[in-house]
This record gives sequence, C-alpha cells and structure tokens, in this order.
Amino acid sequence: MLFVLYQQLEIEMSLQKNKLINNQFWCAAIALLFTSLLLNGCAAVPATVAVQAAVGVAQAVANQQSMPAEQTAAVPETTRPPLNPWEDPTSPLFQRTVYFDEEAVEIKPEFLPMLRAHARYLGEHAERRITLEGHNDTRSSREYSLSLGEQRADAVRRWLLTEGVPPQQMATLSYGEEQPTTAQMNDSAMQSNRRVVIQY
Repeated sequence: MLFVLYQQLEIEMSLQKNKLINNQFWCAAIALLFTSLLLNGCAAVPATVAVQAAVGVAQAVANQQSMPAEQTAAVPETTRPPLNPWEDPTSPLFQRTVYFDEEAVEIKPEFLPMLRAHARYLGEHAERRITLEGHNDTRSSREYSLSLGEQRADAVRRWLLTEGVPPQQMATLSYGEEQPTTAQMNDSAMQSNRRVVIQY
C-alpha cells in the first residue's frame, strides 16, 4: 500500500516539477503523506486524497515563491539632492571666508583667487544673491566692531564689483563682535574672528 501511494505521488509531482523551485517541496509533500498514513492508518485515508493533499501543499508554496518580481512592493530609492557648489568640499566656492589683519580692511592677495571664483560664478548665475557678513574680534567696543565689520564687508563688495558682479546681487551686513567663531582670547582665535563670510 505504501509503495503504491509513493508511486502515485511521484507521478503527480513529476507533472508539477517545472513549477517547483526547491527540492524541499518534495520532502514536505512526502512527509505530509507519510504522517497522514501513520496517524490514521492505511485503510482510513484514501490514496488519492493523501496524494492530492500533499501536492496541494507543495503547489501552494511553489506559487508563493514564484510570484513575479513586479508583484512585490517596490521600495522607492531615496536620492540625496545635489549639493550647491558652495556646499561641495571639492568646489572652489566651498571656501567663503576672507580673513583680515587686526584693525585692517584691506583684502590680502591670498584671498583674491577665491573671490575671483565667486565673482565668476555670480556672473554666470544672475539669479544668485549673496550677503557679505562682516565680523570683528572682541578686543574693541561694540560700536567700533560693527563699523569695522561693515567696512570689511564693503571692501569685499567693492572688489567683486570690479570683477563685474552686479550690485543687485550683493548685500552687506555687519555683526561686529556678536558672532565669534570661538570664545577664546588668544591671537589665533582673534584672527579667526576678523573676517567676511560670503553667504549664498
């Protein structure tokens, strides 16, 4: 009896072979058949019913595994928006700060290539606007620092004008000593506070 049932199962499974994608389905079907026979006795379970049950389980699993890929939920890719040139560390526009000597408003020659790169970009992108933010260290009075920050911002603005940047693309603003880069009082910290920052 058991041999006959096994042969019938083998015939049924051979018809479904192309739809099954893993040998585990064969093992599951055979295990289900044998379990039914052992629990209920050979006479209690009709052979065709046992075979059909085993094949049905295997086929259900196969159908679930072989669902087309397009039926699975597509997970949208999250793409990062492109960086602006002044946010890209590899861009010459990433450098946006001009540093000044103590009490000085003259632009050092070392900062001219950087300013020239910004002038070129602004000339090619008339829709862009910048604010030139002037700063000073904390050694002077508040009023003097505001005035010096304004003069430094205006010095950068005038230099960019000579490079062809339209005046309507630029604005100036002085923070004086109100936004130091560091609260330290050494010479290096003071030098980092004497600056003009180009803000897009």
